[in-house]
Amino acid sequence: MPARSRPSAPGLTVSPGRAPREVKTESGEYLVAPSDWLLVPPGDPALSRRVKAGGDHWLVQEKKGRKVFSRGIWAPRERVESITAALAAERADPAYQRKLDAARAKREAEQVEYAASFEQEVFEFLDFAPEHTALAQQMAKAIAAHATPVGSGTVARTKRITIEERARAATIAWMRHQTTGYDDMKIPRV
Repeated sequence: MPARSRPSAPGLTVSPGRAPREVKTESGEYLVAPSDWLLVPPGDPALSRRVKAGGDHWLVQEKKGRKVFSRGIWAPRERVESITAALAAERADPAYQRKLDAARAKREAEQVEYAASFEQEVFEFLDFAPEHTALAQQMAKAIAAHATPVGSGTVARTKRITIEERARAATIAWMRHQTTGYDDMKIPRV
């Protein structure tokens, strides 16, 4: 089937084609990116949002298993270059950097507060006898330190269940990892 060079819709989701400037539509049709278009690589969310909002584009996505990976966005070179220049000017502004720093500081403060409240919840869940309070505090601190870091992927980071349930699940998981060979177990795939 011969390849076309213009999309029929302002935003078209495609997959990579057989050649560098070629893409494949969901219907199986091959398209060639126009010569005045540029591939914007993935990785800059602000640029991607603005390019997509600006009009004609092809969103290149590749499916591998159940995951979908972005391979970039084809869009008119002139628009991409003007948006890139505007973004560079915006990011060079000291006010923009102050805004980023303030957001980072806020997230860090929220993280410290969450870690402390999570540690308290774990301590309450443990409910040790009064003579073992020091051990309970030590365990709560260790469990919270393991479970609360951003990006840890642990149950403590989910918002789908209450903090009490998170504390319970994190404690059970921590105990399993500390007292068994769980991390070294070989589990056959079904």
